[in-house]
Amino acid sequence: MSETKKEDRMATSSSFVDGTKGILIYRGYDIRDLGANATFEEVIYLLWNGDLPNAGELESFKAALESKRALPDQLLSIMKQFPANSHPMAVLRTTVSALGLLDRDADDLTPEGVRGKVLYLTAIMPTIVAAWERIRNGSEPIPPRRGLSQAANFLYMLDGNEPNPDAVKALDSYLVLLADHGFNASTFSARVTTSTGTDVYSAITSAIGTLKGPAHGGATQRAMEQFIDAAQRGDVSAWFTEARESGRRIMGIGHRIYKVEDPRARILRPLAEKLAKSSGTSEWFNIAQQIEALARADDYFIERDLYANVDYYSAVVLYTIGLPVDQFTCLFTMSRIAGWCSQVMEQLADNRLIRPQESYVGQRDRVYVPLEKR
Repeated sequence: MSETKKEDRMATSSSFVDGTKGILIYRGYDIRDLGANATFEEVIYLLWNGDLPNAGELESFKAALESKRALPDQLLSIMKQFPANSHPMAVLRTTVSALGLLDRDADDLTPEGVRGKVLYLTAIMPTIVAAWERIRNGSEPIPPRRGLSQAANFLYMLDGNEPNPDAVKALDSYLVLLADHGFNASTFSARVTTSTGTDVYSAITSAIGTLKGPAHGGATQRAMEQFIDAAQRGDVSAWFTEARESGRRIMGIGHRIYKVEDPRARILRPLAEKLAKSSGTSEWFNIAQQIEALARADDYFIERDLYANVDYYSAVVLYTIGLPVDQFTCLFTMSRIAGWCSQVMEQLADNRLIRPQESYVGQRDRVYVPLEKR
Protein backbone atom coordinates (compact mmCIF):
# COMPACT_ATOMS: atom_id res chain seq x y z
CA MET A 1 0.00 0.00 0.00
CA SER A 2 1.34 3.42 -0.89
CA GLU A 3 2.17 5.89 1.85
CA THR A 4 -0.79 7.96 3.05
CA LYS A 5 -0.80 11.35 1.36
CA LYS A 6 -0.27 14.31 3.65
CA GLU A 7 -3.61 15.83 2.67
CA ASP A 8 -5.39 12.55 3.63
CA ARG A 9 -4.07 12.61 7.19
CA MET A 10 -6.44 13.50 10.01
CA ALA A 11 -5.86 17.01 11.32
CA THR A 12 -6.03 18.06 14.95
CA SER A 13 -5.08 21.09 17.00
CA SER A 14 -5.86 19.37 20.30
CA SER A 15 -2.49 17.78 21.08
CA PHE A 16 0.83 16.95 19.45
CA VAL A 17 3.55 14.44 20.29
CA ASP A 18 7.16 14.50 19.08
CA GLY A 19 8.73 11.35 20.48
CA THR A 20 12.23 12.04 19.19
CA LYS A 21 12.42 15.33 21.11
CA GLY A 22 10.29 14.35 24.10
CA ILE A 23 7.64 16.97 23.37
CA LEU A 24 3.93 16.84 24.21
CA ILE A 25 1.78 19.92 23.74
CA TYR A 26 -1.90 20.66 24.38
CA ARG A 27 -3.26 23.50 22.25
CA GLY A 28 0.24 24.94 21.91
CA TYR A 29 1.23 24.62 25.59
CA ASP A 30 4.16 22.41 26.59
CA ILE A 31 3.14 19.65 29.00
CA ARG A 32 6.09 20.55 31.23
CA ASP A 33 4.55 23.98 31.75
CA LEU A 34 1.01 22.71 32.19
CA GLY A 35 2.04 19.77 34.38
CA ALA A 36 3.88 22.02 36.78
CA ASN A 37 1.30 24.80 36.96
CA ALA A 38 -2.17 24.01 35.62
CA THR A 39 -5.06 22.22 37.30
CA PHE A 40 -7.03 19.52 35.53
CA GLU A 41 -10.04 21.82 35.24
CA GLU A 42 -7.90 24.42 33.46
CA VAL A 43 -6.63 21.77 31.07
CA ILE A 44 -10.12 20.47 30.27
CA TYR A 45 -11.19 24.03 29.49
CA LEU A 46 -8.08 24.56 27.36
CA LEU A 47 -8.64 21.40 25.31
CA TRP A 48 -12.30 22.20 24.70
CA ASN A 49 -11.98 25.94 24.07
CA GLY A 50 -8.48 26.45 22.69
CA ASP A 51 -7.37 28.86 25.41
CA LEU A 52 -6.77 28.77 29.14
CA PRO A 53 -9.63 30.27 31.17
CA ASN A 54 -9.44 33.51 33.10
CA ALA A 55 -10.49 33.47 36.76
CA GLY A 56 -14.17 34.07 36.04
CA GLU A 57 -14.32 31.51 33.25
CA LEU A 58 -12.61 28.92 35.44
CA GLU A 59 -15.03 29.42 38.32
CA SER A 60 -18.02 29.13 35.97
CA PHE A 61 -16.58 25.99 34.41
CA LYS A 62 -15.89 24.38 37.79
CA ALA A 63 -19.46 25.19 38.87
CA ALA A 64 -20.79 23.57 35.70
CA LEU A 65 -18.79 20.41 36.40
CA GLU A 66 -20.05 20.35 40.00
CA SER A 67 -23.64 20.51 38.81
CA LYS A 68 -23.25 17.35 36.71
CA ARG A 69 -21.41 14.99 39.07
CA ALA A 70 -24.27 13.21 40.82
CA LEU A 71 -25.31 9.74 39.67
CA PRO A 72 -28.96 9.40 38.58
CA ASP A 73 -30.88 7.01 40.86
CA GLN A 74 -31.82 4.86 37.90
CA LEU A 75 -28.17 4.46 36.90
CA LEU A 76 -27.17 3.63 40.47
CA SER A 77 -29.81 0.92 40.57
CA ILE A 78 -28.41 -0.56 37.36
CA MET A 79 -24.86 -0.56 38.74
CA LYS A 80 -25.95 -2.39 41.87
CA GLN A 81 -27.15 -5.27 39.68
CA PHE A 82 -23.70 -5.88 38.18
CA PRO A 83 -21.76 -8.93 39.46
CA ALA A 84 -19.38 -7.84 42.21
CA ASN A 85 -16.45 -9.46 40.39
CA SER A 86 -17.02 -7.43 37.21
CA HIS A 87 -13.91 -5.76 35.83
CA PRO A 88 -14.07 -2.01 36.64
CA MET A 89 -13.43 -1.06 33.00
CA ALA A 90 -16.30 -3.30 31.87
CA VAL A 91 -18.49 -1.58 34.45
CA LEU A 92 -17.39 1.85 33.23
CA ARG A 93 -17.98 0.97 29.58
CA THR A 94 -21.44 -0.46 30.30
CA THR A 95 -22.41 2.43 32.58
CA VAL A 96 -21.49 5.07 30.00
CA SER A 97 -23.52 3.16 27.42
CA ALA A 98 -26.44 3.10 29.87
CA LEU A 99 -26.18 6.86 30.30
CA GLY A 100 -26.80 7.16 26.57
CA LEU A 101 -29.85 4.96 26.92
CA LEU A 102 -31.24 7.14 29.71
CA ASP A 103 -30.64 10.42 27.83
CA ARG A 104 -33.71 11.13 25.69
CA ASP A 105 -31.66 13.67 23.72
CA ALA A 106 -28.68 11.37 23.17
CA ASP A 107 -28.77 11.94 19.41
CA ASP A 108 -28.63 15.73 19.69
CA LEU A 109 -25.45 16.62 17.80
CA THR A 110 -25.94 20.38 17.79
CA PRO A 111 -22.92 22.23 19.19
CA GLU A 112 -24.90 23.07 22.34
CA GLY A 113 -26.13 19.50 22.72
CA VAL A 114 -22.66 18.03 22.32
CA ARG A 115 -21.19 20.53 24.79
CA GLY A 116 -23.72 19.47 27.38
CA LYS A 117 -22.94 15.79 26.91
CA VAL A 118 -19.17 16.07 27.08
CA LEU A 119 -19.47 18.18 30.22
CA TYR A 120 -21.78 15.57 31.76
CA LEU A 121 -19.56 12.61 30.87
CA THR A 122 -16.39 14.30 32.12
CA ALA A 123 -18.01 15.43 35.37
CA ILE A 124 -19.63 12.10 36.18
CA MET A 125 -16.72 9.80 35.30
CA PRO A 126 -14.98 10.03 38.72
CA THR A 127 -18.34 9.49 40.45
CA ILE A 128 -18.92 6.27 38.52
CA VAL A 129 -15.45 4.93 39.30
CA ALA A 130 -15.65 5.76 43.01
CA ALA A 131 -19.21 4.44 43.28
CA TRP A 132 -18.27 1.09 41.77
CA GLU A 133 -15.32 0.73 44.12
CA ARG A 134 -17.70 1.05 47.06
CA ILE A 135 -20.53 -1.02 45.55
CA ARG A 136 -18.31 -3.99 44.82
CA ASN A 137 -17.06 -3.91 48.41
CA GLY A 138 -20.58 -3.88 49.83
CA SER A 139 -20.73 -0.18 50.75
CA GLU A 140 -23.09 2.58 49.69
CA PRO A 141 -21.61 5.13 47.27
CA ILE A 142 -20.69 8.51 48.74
CA PRO A 143 -22.28 11.43 46.85
CA PRO A 144 -19.96 14.12 45.47
CA ARG A 145 -19.27 17.10 47.69
CA ARG A 146 -19.49 20.66 46.47
CA GLY A 147 -16.40 22.85 46.50
CA LEU A 148 -13.92 20.11 45.57
CA SER A 149 -11.92 19.64 42.38
CA GLN A 150 -12.25 16.58 40.16
CA ALA A 151 -9.22 15.00 41.87
CA ALA A 152 -10.19 15.91 45.44
CA ASN A 153 -13.79 14.87 44.93
CA PHE A 154 -12.76 11.46 43.63
CA LEU A 155 -10.59 10.82 46.69
CA TYR A 156 -13.36 12.03 48.99
CA MET A 157 -15.93 9.74 47.36
CA LEU A 158 -13.72 6.70 47.96
CA ASP A 159 -13.94 6.85 51.76
CA GLY A 160 -15.68 10.07 52.84
CA ASN A 161 -12.52 11.44 54.45
CA GLU A 162 -10.80 14.75 53.82
CA PRO A 163 -8.19 13.91 51.18
CA ASN A 164 -4.45 14.30 51.76
CA PRO A 165 -3.34 17.53 49.97
CA ASP A 166 -0.30 15.76 48.52
CA ALA A 167 -2.56 13.01 47.18
CA VAL A 168 -4.82 15.63 45.60
CA LYS A 169 -1.86 17.38 43.98
CA ALA A 170 -0.32 14.15 42.67
CA LEU A 171 -3.65 12.90 41.32
CA ASP A 172 -4.50 16.26 39.77
CA SER A 173 -1.13 16.33 37.99
CA TYR A 174 -1.68 12.75 36.83
CA LEU A 175 -5.01 13.81 35.31
CA VAL A 176 -3.32 16.75 33.56
CA LEU A 177 -0.53 14.60 32.16
CA LEU A 178 -2.77 11.87 30.68
CA ALA A 179 -5.51 14.13 29.29
CA ASP A 180 -4.60 13.83 25.61
CA HIS A 181 -1.84 12.24 23.53
CA GLY A 182 -2.27 12.59 19.80
CA PHE A 183 -4.06 9.88 17.81
CA ASN A 184 -3.62 7.00 20.24
CA ALA A 185 -5.82 3.92 19.76
CA SER A 186 -8.71 4.99 21.99
CA THR A 187 -8.79 8.55 20.66
CA PHE A 188 -8.78 7.24 17.11
CA SER A 189 -11.65 4.87 17.89
CA ALA A 190 -13.64 7.76 19.36
CA ARG A 191 -13.12 9.81 16.22
CA VAL A 192 -13.95 6.92 13.90
CA THR A 193 -17.18 6.25 15.79
CA THR A 194 -18.04 9.95 15.77
CA SER A 195 -17.42 10.16 12.03
CA THR A 196 -20.38 7.84 11.38
CA GLY A 197 -22.78 10.46 12.78
CA THR A 198 -23.67 8.51 15.90
CA ASP A 199 -24.10 9.92 19.41
CA VAL A 200 -21.40 11.06 21.83
CA TYR A 201 -22.12 8.24 24.29
CA SER A 202 -21.37 5.67 21.59
CA ALA A 203 -18.09 7.38 20.75
CA ILE A 204 -16.93 7.43 24.38
CA THR A 205 -18.10 3.84 24.90
CA SER A 206 -15.92 2.86 21.91
CA ALA A 207 -12.97 4.71 23.43
CA ILE A 208 -13.40 3.03 26.82
CA GLY A 209 -13.62 -0.39 25.18
CA THR A 210 -10.41 0.33 23.30
CA LEU A 211 -8.57 1.61 26.36
CA LYS A 212 -9.61 -1.53 28.28
CA GLY A 213 -7.25 -3.59 26.14
CA PRO A 214 -4.00 -4.41 27.98
CA ALA A 215 -1.90 -3.27 25.02
CA HIS A 216 -3.24 0.27 25.43
CA GLY A 217 -4.47 1.08 28.93
CA GLY A 218 -3.04 -1.71 31.06
CA ALA A 219 0.61 -0.69 31.39
CA THR A 220 0.19 1.13 34.72
CA GLN A 221 -1.43 -1.91 36.31
CA ARG A 222 1.33 -4.21 35.06
CA ALA A 223 4.00 -1.82 36.34
CA MET A 224 2.48 -1.94 39.82
CA GLU A 225 2.19 -5.71 39.69
CA GLN A 226 5.91 -5.94 39.01
CA PHE A 227 6.68 -3.70 42.01
CA ILE A 228 4.56 -5.98 44.17
CA ASP A 229 6.34 -9.01 42.71
CA ALA A 230 9.75 -7.45 43.45
CA ALA A 231 8.66 -6.69 47.02
CA GLN A 232 7.59 -10.29 47.52
CA ARG A 233 10.96 -11.47 46.17
CA GLY A 234 12.56 -9.47 48.98
CA ASP A 235 15.63 -8.48 46.97
CA VAL A 236 15.00 -5.94 44.22
CA SER A 237 18.40 -6.38 42.62
CA ALA A 238 17.97 -10.16 42.48
CA TRP A 239 14.45 -9.72 41.10
CA PHE A 240 15.76 -7.44 38.34
CA THR A 241 18.54 -9.88 37.42
CA GLU A 242 16.10 -12.79 37.27
CA ALA A 243 13.68 -10.74 35.19
CA ARG A 244 16.37 -9.81 32.69
CA GLU A 245 17.76 -13.35 32.46
CA SER A 246 14.30 -14.79 31.86
CA GLY A 247 13.51 -12.22 29.18
CA ARG A 248 10.71 -10.58 31.16
CA ARG A 249 9.83 -7.07 30.09
CA ILE A 250 10.37 -4.33 32.67
CA MET A 251 7.01 -2.61 32.58
CA GLY A 252 6.93 1.17 32.46
CA ILE A 253 10.47 1.45 31.07
CA GLY A 254 10.53 2.64 27.48
CA HIS A 255 7.73 4.00 25.30
CA ARG A 256 6.62 3.23 21.77
CA ILE A 257 6.54 6.92 20.87
CA TYR A 258 9.17 8.56 23.08
CA LYS A 259 12.78 7.85 22.14
CA VAL A 260 13.98 10.07 24.99
CA GLU A 261 12.66 10.48 28.53
CA ASP A 262 8.88 10.81 28.67
CA PRO A 263 8.37 14.46 29.75
CA ARG A 264 5.39 13.40 31.88
CA ALA A 265 7.49 10.99 33.95
CA ARG A 266 9.86 13.79 34.92
CA ILE A 267 6.92 15.75 36.36
CA LEU A 268 5.27 12.82 38.14
CA ARG A 269 8.39 11.34 39.76
CA PRO A 270 8.91 14.06 42.43
CA LEU A 271 5.18 14.19 43.12
CA ALA A 272 5.16 10.44 43.73
CA GLU A 273 8.10 10.84 46.09
CA LYS A 274 6.43 13.65 48.03
CA LEU A 275 3.19 11.68 48.30
CA ALA A 276 5.08 8.62 49.50
CA LYS A 277 6.72 10.61 52.28
CA SER A 278 3.57 12.42 53.43
CA SER A 279 1.50 9.22 53.43
CA GLY A 280 4.12 7.24 55.31
CA THR A 281 4.20 4.63 52.53
CA SER A 282 7.56 4.95 50.82
CA GLU A 283 8.03 1.26 50.00
CA TRP A 284 6.60 1.42 46.50
CA PHE A 285 8.39 4.59 45.48
CA ASN A 286 11.67 3.16 46.78
CA ILE A 287 11.21 -0.08 44.85
CA ALA A 288 10.33 1.82 41.68
CA GLN A 289 13.37 4.04 42.10
CA GLN A 290 15.64 1.02 42.61
CA ILE A 291 14.36 -0.76 39.50
CA GLU A 292 14.70 2.44 37.46
CA ALA A 293 18.29 2.87 38.62
CA LEU A 294 19.10 -0.76 37.76
CA ALA A 295 17.60 -0.30 34.30
CA ARG A 296 19.54 2.89 33.65
CA ALA A 297 22.76 1.04 34.56
CA ASP A 298 21.97 -1.89 32.26
CA ASP A 299 23.55 -1.86 28.78
CA TYR A 300 20.31 -3.04 27.15
CA PHE A 301 18.41 0.02 28.38
CA ILE A 302 21.32 2.42 27.86
CA GLU A 303 21.94 1.40 24.24
CA ARG A 304 18.24 1.69 23.38
CA ASP A 305 17.65 4.95 25.30
CA LEU A 306 14.88 3.41 27.38
CA TYR A 307 13.62 5.51 30.28
CA ALA A 308 10.77 5.37 32.78
CA ASN A 309 7.54 6.53 31.18
CA VAL A 310 4.44 8.13 32.70
CA ASP A 311 2.89 4.73 33.52
CA TYR A 312 5.83 3.87 35.76
CA TYR A 313 5.35 6.51 38.45
CA SER A 314 1.61 6.69 37.84
CA ALA A 315 1.48 3.20 39.34
CA VAL A 316 3.17 4.42 42.51
CA VAL A 317 0.81 7.40 42.81
CA LEU A 318 -2.38 5.42 42.26
CA TYR A 319 -1.40 2.58 44.59
CA THR A 320 -0.25 4.97 47.31
CA ILE A 321 -3.65 6.71 47.33
CA GLY A 322 -5.18 3.30 48.03
CA LEU A 323 -6.55 2.33 44.64
CA PRO A 324 -6.69 -1.38 43.69
CA VAL A 325 -4.61 -2.21 40.62
CA ASP A 326 -7.62 -3.26 38.55
CA GLN A 327 -8.97 0.29 38.88
CA PHE A 328 -5.87 1.92 37.41
CA THR A 329 -7.17 2.01 33.83
CA CYS A 330 -10.38 3.65 35.07
CA LEU A 331 -8.24 6.50 36.42
CA PHE A 332 -6.64 6.75 32.99
CA THR A 333 -10.19 7.09 31.61
CA MET A 334 -11.00 9.86 34.12
CA SER A 335 -8.15 11.83 32.60
CA ARG A 336 -8.33 10.89 28.91
CA ILE A 337 -12.07 11.66 28.75
CA ALA A 338 -11.01 15.31 28.45
CA GLY A 339 -8.98 14.59 25.33
CA TRP A 340 -11.55 12.22 23.85
CA CYS A 341 -14.23 14.89 24.17
CA SER A 342 -11.93 17.50 22.65
CA GLN A 343 -11.26 15.24 19.67
CA VAL A 344 -14.94 14.26 19.30
CA MET A 345 -15.94 17.93 19.12
CA GLU A 346 -13.12 18.58 16.67
CA GLN A 347 -14.31 15.70 14.48
CA LEU A 348 -17.90 16.95 14.50
CA ALA A 349 -16.82 20.47 13.54
CA ASP A 350 -15.72 19.20 10.10
CA ASN A 351 -17.05 15.68 9.92
CA ARG A 352 -16.21 13.16 7.24
CA LEU A 353 -16.49 9.40 7.50
CA ILE A 354 -13.15 7.89 8.46
CA ARG A 355 -12.49 4.82 6.34
CA PRO A 356 -8.85 3.66 6.27
CA GLN A 357 -7.46 2.22 3.05
CA GLU A 358 -7.07 -1.52 3.12
CA SER A 359 -4.16 -3.66 1.97
CA TYR A 360 -5.71 -6.83 0.63
CA VAL A 361 -3.47 -9.91 1.02
CA GLY A 362 -6.05 -12.63 0.33
CA GLN A 363 -6.51 -14.98 -2.60
CA ARG A 364 -7.93 -14.03 -6.01
CA ASP A 365 -9.69 -15.67 -8.96
CA ARG A 366 -11.23 -18.53 -6.98
CA VAL A 367 -14.21 -20.30 -8.55
CA TYR A 368 -17.38 -21.27 -6.72
CA VAL A 369 -17.84 -25.03 -6.36
CA PRO A 370 -21.39 -26.33 -5.79
CA LEU A 371 -22.08 -27.71 -2.36
CA GLU A 372 -22.50 -31.33 -3.52
CA LYS A 373 -19.03 -31.28 -5.12
CA ARG A 374 -17.07 -29.93 -2.14
